[in-house]
Amino acid sequence: MRLIGMLDSPYVRRAAIAMRLLGVPYSHESVSVFSTFEQFRAINPVVKAPTLVCDNDVVLMDSTLIIDYAEALAGRSLMPSDLPARQRALRIVGLALAACEKAVQNVYEHNLRPSEKMHAPWVARVDGQRDSAFALLEREMTTLPLPASEQALDQAGLTAAVVWTFTQALLPGKVDPAAHPALAAFTASVEQFPSFVALPHA
Repeated sequence: MRLIGMLDSPYVRRAAIAMRLLGVPYSHESVSVFSTFEQFRAINPVVKAPTLVCDNDVVLMDSTLIIDYAEALAGRSLMPSDLPARQRALRIVGLALAACEKAVQNVYEHNLRPSEKMHAPWVARVDGQRDSAFALLEREMTTLPLPASEQALDQAGLTAAVVWTFTQALLPGKVDPAAHPALAAFTASVEQFPSFVALPHA
């Protein structure tokens, strides 16, 4: 299988790390939706990262759906099976992905859109949604224990860490680590795990 996309995308990195943790073999191809748009379009005309080209040449996209397929291949899940624990993990994943969506919108607004084309009320709304998502995520992370190893890491912790690393790298100064100590500490610990080191941001 081939996983297509750049690791500076939190969605690509999330899928890549999850597949590695699950023990699902794949090759990674660093193809950009921006600088190598035509190359990406030749693989997937939708040009959406991550893209997974399966062994039978079926093309899948969206990190959550790619992880779902990888879990089916592996015969196990990175989500807890206990219902209360699963509910909590789903809440953390949802908050992390919401924060990620708004952080990505911030990056696009400030890095791609000409400043004279920005709509200040829209930017303020996105900033507020991003900040709310991170504040709620921080609250959840205060009671999430640090995993002793990457084998103990679930999808909630994986996603939260990947999103925090992306946000700090691409939006420096926008989301204060001092206001999110639990999330910052959790991420600093998880980023030392072999799968995270092997698949670094950027």
